[in-house]
Amino acid sequence: MLPLRLLRRAGASLLRAGPSSPGNAWLSRSEPRARDGRGREEEEEEEEGYYRLYPGHIPTSPLQKALLAAGSALVALADPYRHDMVAVLGETTGCFALPKLRDKMKQHPEGYRILQERPRIRLSTLNMAKLRGLPDGSLGREYVRFLEDNKVSPDTRMPSKFVDDEELAYVIQRYREIHDMMHTLLGMPTNILGEVVVKWFEAVQTGLPMCVLGAVFGPIHLDARKLQVLATDLVPWAVRSGLNATCILNVYYEQRWEQSVDSLREEIGIFPPPAVQV
Repeated sequence: MLPLRLLRRAGASLLRAGPSSPGNAWLSRSEPRARDGRGREEEEEEEEGYYRLYPGHIPTSPLQKALLAAGSALVALADPYRHDMVAVLGETTGCFALPKLRDKMKQHPEGYRILQERPRIRLSTLNMAKLRGLPDGSLGREYVRFLEDNKVSPDTRMPSKFVDDEELAYVIQRYREIHDMMHTLLGMPTNILGEVVVKWFEAVQTGLPMCVLGAVFGPIHLDARKLQVLATDLVPWAVRSGLNATCILNVYYEQRWEQSVDSLREEIGIFPPPAVQV
């Protein structure tokens, strides 16, 4: 959902493009430049008091964020696999948690380097063949095994749109892209029970309201047996691990592929998973 002023702006751009335009008004490659070198869209941004802070950024007011948060929360609670709505909810409700996470990264040598270098976990940045060739039990091999067994891809993670700070936008992007790494380290599958357990761990670790909501309301989709396992074994373990572990954003996972999962768990402070079926 675009803000109303952005919709008006898009409509005006289409009108300016004329009938012979291919219709991609957002690119506006042929728009005349203003006398000072700025494009018409840049002038409109200045007049209306908002700016795009990074590619794909959609500026929104607090009211618009609240509406987006409410709508995305309802959809995500009804369908936990709507990752697009979960992403919107995370961005529109993370205004207090994201700066704290950014500060933790800045105060940690490895986290600070991640903020400076801005690594991305995408298929285009991963050498899948090399990771498959690593020994069983290594982070790289188990991460690829997780992706293949659960038929998921790091490329499905939505890019940041609604965070009104370029650095914080990267922080939440990084959180999303290491989510599958958390599944790997916690030994949790991508079914609803596994997702809820990971959300409990992430809620304690990050303080993101989206994680808290997923942890608290995700279990409504579980049957009685799984609820019992969750309450008696998995949640206590996930909470203890989350409290005990160092900040998960301060680990440069791309440089730990050859490290064993058990060793990395111990280094971070994640307790071994309970011996229960998930």
